[in-house]
Amino acid sequence: MKYSKEVENMCTVKCGAQHGCAPIPEEGKWVYAKEIKDISGLTHGVGWCAPQQGACKLTLNIKNGIIEEALIETLGCSGMTHSAAMASEAIVGRTLLEAVNTDLVCDAINTAMRELFLQIVYGRSQSAFSEDGLVIGAGLEDLGKGTCSQVGTVYSTKLKGPRYLNLAEGYILRQALDENGEIIGYEYVNMGVFMDNVKKGVDPVEALEKAKKTYGRFADAAKYIDPRKE
Repeated sequence: MKYSKEVENMCTVKCGAQHGCAPIPEEGKWVYAKEIKDISGLTHGVGWCAPQQGACKLTLNIKNGIIEEALIETLGCSGMTHSAAMASEAIVGRTLLEAVNTDLVCDAINTAMRELFLQIVYGRSQSAFSEDGLVIGAGLEDLGKGTCSQVGTVYSTKLKGPRYLNLAEGYILRQALDENGEIIGYEYVNMGVFMDNVKKGVDPVEALEKAKKTYGRFADAAKYIDPRKE
């Protein structure tokens, strides 16, 4: 360690206020985090790219400073999807510090990693007060039945009004309108369920029918429209 002449010539003054770091909540315990290996927890975060044309939702399950599980969901940019594929290999098994310093190519994924780093080291995790945290595999629960991301896509104009294209339940087939032309329900296909049935050998037409459901007062509609064509 090199010191300037000015520092060398100073007399020593003892530091009296030494209270250590503040504890953070971690998996049902209060932890004095002094090293990366002291960090554990499951948390979610969202990042965005510089042009703000895409976003990434990142879910990490961290045990003793190591990323044991990662769920990477991207929206709005095709390049980001391929970056997510690479990131799924690049960050799992790494420490939090390694991951936050890894170039994950996509700005949105890098930003999400940065935001999660800040959350987790300050104790803002979803499992902060869950004893022993969440098991590895808990990230998949966000995807629900059929393990498909829940994506909402709705398009609207002042002239023609809203079109539901994709909602949490799945791909929208038809919108149900009442006598006033207002939406009162919709018919959708749960794509995860549909693909699971196809993989089991069910005829695609039959699989499609099995995966169709309705929401709201669909049966009471005065008119049905295809939101992509009408």
